[in-house]
Amino acid sequence: MLNTTLKIQLKTLPTQPGVYQYFDKNDVILYIGKAKNLKKRVSSYFTKTHEIGKTSVLVKKIASVKHIVVETETDALLLENNLIKKYQPRYNILLKDDKTYPWICIKKESFPRVFLTRKVIKDGSEYFGPYTSVRTVRALLSLIKELYPLRTCAYDLSKKNILNKKYKVCLEYHIKNCKGACESLQIETDYLEDVKEIRNIIKGNFKNSLQKFNDLMLKFAENTEFEEAQKIKEKIDLLANYQVKSTVVNPLITNVDVFSIISDESFAYVNFFKINNGAIIQSHTIEIKKKLDEGDKHLLELTIVEIRQRFNSQSKEIYVPFNVNVGDDIKVTVPKLGDKKRIVELSLRNAKYFRQERFKQIKIVDPDRHTNRIMAQMQKDLRLPNEPRQIECFDNSNIQGTHPVAACVVFKNGKPSKKDYRKFNIKTVEGADDFGSMEEVVHRRYKRLLEEGQELPQLIVIDGGKGQLSSALKSLEVLGLRKKIAIIGIAKRLEEIFYPDDPIPLYLDKKSETLKIIQQLRNEAHRFAITFHRNKRSKSAIQTELEQISGVGKQTVVTLLKHFKSAKRVAEASNTALEKIVGASRATKVYNHYHNKE
Repeated sequence: MLNTTLKIQLKTLPTQPGVYQYFDKNDVILYIGKAKNLKKRVSSYFTKTHEIGKTSVLVKKIASVKHIVVETETDALLLENNLIKKYQPRYNILLKDDKTYPWICIKKESFPRVFLTRKVIKDGSEYFGPYTSVRTVRALLSLIKELYPLRTCAYDLSKKNILNKKYKVCLEYHIKNCKGACESLQIETDYLEDVKEIRNIIKGNFKNSLQKFNDLMLKFAENTEFEEAQKIKEKIDLLANYQVKSTVVNPLITNVDVFSIISDESFAYVNFFKINNGAIIQSHTIEIKKKLDEGDKHLLELTIVEIRQRFNSQSKEIYVPFNVNVGDDIKVTVPKLGDKKRIVELSLRNAKYFRQERFKQIKIVDPDRHTNRIMAQMQKDLRLPNEPRQIECFDNSNIQGTHPVAACVVFKNGKPSKKDYRKFNIKTVEGADDFGSMEEVVHRRYKRLLEEGQELPQLIVIDGGKGQLSSALKSLEVLGLRKKIAIIGIAKRLEEIFYPDDPIPLYLDKKSETLKIIQQLRNEAHRFAITFHRNKRSKSAIQTELEQISGVGKQTVVTLLKHFKSAKRVAEASNTALEKIVGASRATKVYNHYHNKE
């Protein structure tokens, strides 16, 4: 029931765009959201039936609502982002600020230094980044150092200090890593020209630097200064090689941000590329923990705003896999083909790879979280009412109706539980009747679990198509379990998933984890059934030959096999050895059976 205050607040909400804030009875902020229409959006929380448990819990805790009206939905998105970072409500996704990423700094000073830093100081210096890899920054700085001799000292190279000859050149000058600006051996305009080229390289624009070095190389060559020309050529090769490694798309694509998203039940992964002159000059992927089953569109919009702020992006255009609303100042492009489409696909591939790596890491450091994710994904993929924490799979095995057997394998939390595997000798069915055999073993299995009060599975998988599935379903209906246990069939040919009363099969993505677990279940059940059938057939063949010997009964066969371990050793045994085990009369009969046959 809504309290009086909340009822009044809901009735008086405006219909304009804005941001809403939910508070609990202790005036603690629970959730912040944006809306195109505040009244419509906020009211929906209290009029809809929420399937997501966390949303239901949130609604029950809401004691009051506050709102801020803004001009546009874009303004609402920006305000929402800032308020979430400021208050960090419990039910919002948290896009944390990354304070420790490396940046490249061009210092605001005479003869500016260029260096790596993790601290951004607002003193007028230029900062490029943040970069997600220190290795990338160091590789770029190493390239710059090879191309342009810059000072690394922290001297105050003001005109006054240089004129007063306050400093002397150091070792860096003598090994030609610096041109000696401290002793007026390099003028500041030349130095700033180099810094301008460096700025372009960091931004991904190599054209001017390549042209400048090419002209310089030709000039040295014309003056027969071939050694100097060779040094410039090496720099051109170095720069060209770096550019080749960076270029991934059409060089005409410049100053563009690319975003993509992939998500599951609990987490979303957003990848970001910054493209300039066809080169990826920045790449970053973040993991977002879902709180209220947020949709990909909302998550991507929020993340685009956050990442552009974090990376200080000034791009006027973004490429995304679907349309988003991030403001009138930004052109949103959803590529359909060509190089633009390929770069969005590359971004999505990076998000997927990042997700896979996280799964591998989580599987090692947090197996419970990995299991929970798998179970939630299987429930969603297979449209199940509950997470399939225990799955049981059945398979039959026979050869032309002889020695019919069946097997049941059990998976708990997505992994085999071999102590719970069960074998079945078919008792009530004659010949090769897979449907009848399936009906029998399913009935026997769950009748026994009910009688013993054991835990029932959440999912039954039948190795076979519609026929076997229908047979298993009959047994569940007889036992009154039709609505208590979900059941599916998997056909071998195209890996179709069949459901009761549904003529259209489900086709899962061939790479999905859900299908892989279902296939593993089916293969394990098949292996277990085949092994059981083979052992039974082999044992039967052995015992049949021994029992065919006149005057040798079942107990004699058991005694012989127990001692000699195999029928082959019984056949090869001497009469004396046999006599010690079963006596002279029976030993002679067994010995004569095998040796007369020879």
